[in-house]
Order: sequence, then C-alpha cells, then structure tokens
Amino acid sequence: MALPRLEPHLVMANCQGRIYDDPHLLMVCRRGGQWGLPRPDELMPLPKESEFFLLPGRQALGLDPDSGHMSAPDGDAQLAVAAFAAPGHTLSAHPVYESAPDAPLLPLFAYGAVGFSEGRFYICARRVDKDPRQEFRHVPHGSIERGARELRRAYPHNRLVRHILENCVARHDCPAARNFALGRYEAPLPTSRTCNARCVGCISAQEKDSPLKVTPQCRLTFTPTPEEVVEVMRVHATREIRTPIYSFGQGCEGDPLMNPELLVESVRLFRAEGGPGTVNCNSNASRPEAVATLAEVGLTSLRVSLNSARDTLYTLYYRPTYSLDDVRASIQEARKRHIWVSLNLLFFPGVTDTEEELEALARLVGENGVSMIQWRNLNIDPEWYLRCMAGRGNESLVMEPSMGLSRFMKRLKKLCPWLVYGYFNPYLGDRASIDAPMPGEWHMPKMSWHASGD
Repeated sequence: MALPRLEPHLVMANCQGRIYDDPHLLMVCRRGGQWGLPRPDELMPLPKESEFFLLPGRQALGLDPDSGHMSAPDGDAQLAVAAFAAPGHTLSAHPVYESAPDAPLLPLFAYGAVGFSEGRFYICARRVDKDPRQEFRHVPHGSIERGARELRRAYPHNRLVRHILENCVARHDCPAARNFALGRYEAPLPTSRTCNARCVGCISAQEKDSPLKVTPQCRLTFTPTPEEVVEVMRVHATREIRTPIYSFGQGCEGDPLMNPELLVESVRLFRAEGGPGTVNCNSNASRPEAVATLAEVGLTSLRVSLNSARDTLYTLYYRPTYSLDDVRASIQEARKRHIWVSLNLLFFPGVTDTEEELEALARLVGENGVSMIQWRNLNIDPEWYLRCMAGRGNESLVMEPSMGLSRFMKRLKKLCPWLVYGYFNPYLGDRASIDAPMPGEWHMPKMSWHASGD
C-alpha cells in the first residue's frame, strides 16, 4: 500500500526571530526559475547540526491548497526562513519568498527550503556522504580548546599552526581546523595569499566594488615556509594514525597553485621522510604544469572546484584569468600521473540539475578521467546568483527545466558508472586505486530522459 504523500507546511518567523509554521499554507520550493511543491524523493528530516537562517526583507510565501494560489501568511510572522544543511548533505531546492526592493544581500551561506510536518522540520536535500568527520555534537568544546592550547604551546614559532588555531578555530569555527586541533581526519594546509580568479561568491576576499561587505572567513596574511607546512603535516601524522589526510587549498586562502614551488617542496620533504597518508590539493586547477610537478613528488589527489562545466556559466562566476580549457588540461595531467581527481561541484538547484549541464558535466568527467563528484552547496544569495549568471543575455542558461538533484545524480552515474559520490575528500592511502578511464578512452553514450530507469 502506498504511503500518504508528505505535505510540509510553510515555515516563517517574526521580527524577533521566533519560528512558526502556518497551519494552512504548504511549503513551496524554488529551483532556478521554477516554483513548485517539494518532490517526494527530496524531502528529508532536518539533519542534526543544521542551522536556521532568517531572510530579512523577504516575505514568506506558501501554497494555499484551497485556491491553488501563492499566499503570504497572516499575522506578524511573515519573514522567510531557510535552512543551512549540516555537512554531508546537499540542498536540492531554495525557499520561495518575495523580496522587497530594499532587501539586503544575503551573506555567503547556502539557503535550503524548509517546512514543518507531523512535529518535525523537513528540508529539500539529500545525504551524499555518511562520513562523520564534521559532526561535533558529541565532541565537548573543551576538547577542541584543550587540543588547540596544547598545540600552540608545543609549536610557538610555527605561524601556520598559530593561524589554524587562532583564526580558523577560535574566530571562525572552521570544521577542518577543529579536526586538526583534535588530531583527527583531515588537516588544513593554507599556503596562498593570492588567487587568479575573482569568484562572485569568494568566501575569503571580495573586491572593493563588491556589494558584499563581509566574508565568512579572512584571507591568509603571510606565506608559510616549507618547513612550517611540513611540521603541520608531521604533527597531524603522529596524531591521526589511521586515515591521515593533508589538504592544501582552504577557505581562508587564495588558490594554492599560485605558490607551486612551496607546495612542491613541502610535499617532497614530507614524502622524503616517509610521510604517510593522502596529500590532497583543493584548487581551481588552472595550472597544468604545477599539477604535473606536484604529482611527481607525491600528491595523491586533486579536488577541482567549479560551479558549472559550461564555459559561459563558469566564466561568469569565477571571472578567471585562465580558461576552463586550462582546468581540463590540469585534470588530464593529474589522471595521467595516477592522481585521484574529484570535482568540488558547487550545486545550485535549477541551474546545475538541467539537461544541458548534465551533458557538459558528463563530458568533463568522462573525457578527462574524473573519479569523484563532491556534491557541495553553492553558498550565495540565490537571487543574486541568478542575476549574475543571467547577465549579458544569458537568461536561458538559468531558466531551463530542472530534473532535480536525485535524478541528475542517477543519470550522471548511468553515463559515468565508475563515479564515486560524496562530500569530503576521501582517504586514499599514499596512492589511490583508480577506475576512471584515461583521457581519450571514454565516449559519450546516447542520452535520454529515461536513461536512469526512473
């Protein structure tokens, strides 16, 4: 017997921040230019450690099931509400609201559609990774503070240790930095002060004319030495002895490939002394030669960040001094040298999950030998992103029909069956086992809306 369809109600808040649900109006969600009820396959209970955001200057809207029209709630609680999903989850829809002309730009976070039904909150999202590495609800805050204090005392002259603990842990609650303080999982290795892209949603630096006046993180203010970097790696290796991961390219820096000599020397020194584990680089992958050299000295994996596999949308968001062809070349250089390549896909509902994006992404994955997709949320004001991407006559690129996150994932997997899905950088040992094809070996299968077997 079929289960009854879940129909969450609209969630809204008053000006004091108290959250209510409307007993009559239904939750509605947005995917790009489309508004509609949540799909049954995308509703899930709000994960623990998620957060609520109040959306100032934005009128909450819900569906009146009697009239079939969109309506605002009655009473004082009219402010739109969104949910920021806990790590490991990817949002599949944004909330629906009507913005006032003077509505302020939203900070750089991800804004998920949220509703309420049968005594609990629901969001439009999917859990894409079960790794608990960024879950902290069972970790006493005192343990993090104690670990940070002990490391500062043990390594008082290492500027990188101080930056990770005093800025990333104490000021910004960075999950990777907190894990370094705890001696577990993945250690951050910020190294670069500069970048060769000007991302619209850069979380550590904005240009002077940007409408964003505050960023969630602060840019690194110094360049560490190879010895400082290796010391951080060595410290982490002695504390996380099961699955040590060391990652260049963090939210508090520019792109690490802007300092290729520093990275190469750090990895070379670490491997020369028998440094174990997975050495990863999170990057825009704009410099193929640097990637090739890093691979030769002991890099294990490369995570390539992008909002789209389509040149136009990629360029509008990243505003790079390089091209997407350079990114493709870097991926090929990595794959040819047995480097595990992940795409840090900044997913935006209604823009990423479209037919045209599916074809472009499948080609990028298959033709260049990508092993993994990390399904991340694009942290940005949804309406601002759509305006930015629709500039210069590109409205059609952000107004295509949305197939939804789940179907998009199924169809991509059908086209590229070796793909691994997740959210975090995987532990791969010193050298990864790779099933992805070599560049040039894969050919695009025939595409169909029914390819997933839904």
